[in-house]
Amino acid sequence: MALDPLRCNPGQLHMNMPTDARALYDQTAANWSRHQPSSLSDYTARPQLMALCEPLADRLVLDLGCGEGYCSRMLRQRGAQVVGLDISERMIELARLAERTQPLGIRYEKADAVTADLGDASVDLVVAVFLFNYLNVTQMHRAMANVHRMLKPGGQFVFAVPHPAFAFMREPAPPFYFDIGSAGYFSARNSMFSGRIWKRDGGALDVQLVHKTLQDYFEGLSEAGFAAMPTVTELAVTREMVDMDKDFFGPLFDLPLHMAVKVVRA
Repeated sequence: MALDPLRCNPGQLHMNMPTDARALYDQTAANWSRHQPSSLSDYTARPQLMALCEPLADRLVLDLGCGEGYCSRMLRQRGAQVVGLDISERMIELARLAERTQPLGIRYEKADAVTADLGDASVDLVVAVFLFNYLNVTQMHRAMANVHRMLKPGGQFVFAVPHPAFAFMREPAPPFYFDIGSAGYFSARNSMFSGRIWKRDGGALDVQLVHKTLQDYFEGLSEAGFAAMPTVTELAVTREMVDMDKDFFGPLFDLPLHMAVKVVRA
């Protein structure tokens, strides 16, 4: 589907966008609510991340930064027992509304990723879908340590982030970008940038990036206590996606959009 050029002027997108992640998602939560793939990353990231989480049957899974519950529901439908936590009260309200409308047995609670506590060595799998792009380096490292503490021995941590190189490879334009100006990959470390990701219906969602280098992610895992070698998958638009909707997916073909990481607690 072609994008509406009147909605795609980067200079007009973020005038009233909050810089605090909790405020941003309290303000825009309704725009994220969906039960079918909608935004770009619902095609280019979330299904691939679910595949990395398998097998899911009868495993206790923490969806950290669950938003309005889209991935929590996907995890539950694949057989997991799911707890969803998010810092946004409005997102949790929407997740609970979806649970009341179509009960799946998912528990949702408002909590911060750094201080969330389901108990030591209590969880089989922790999933964090585009959480770390809202945390600075110190917060991310603390959240990773918290994840390590809650995982059972042999438990897995699976997360997705914007690919660290993506923002520096593309001018601000739909269907996905972060507006970094003239910033450089290393000098922009720990800086926050606004961005936007589009839906196939022409709507768009405000997003943020606190930029981190590859080194930041892997040092964080190591400092948290993860000793095993992570599995890293670079996620991108596929030929099949371009064939399905060339106008939407085509501008991003052959670019590294996201990075998925899977690591096991020894």
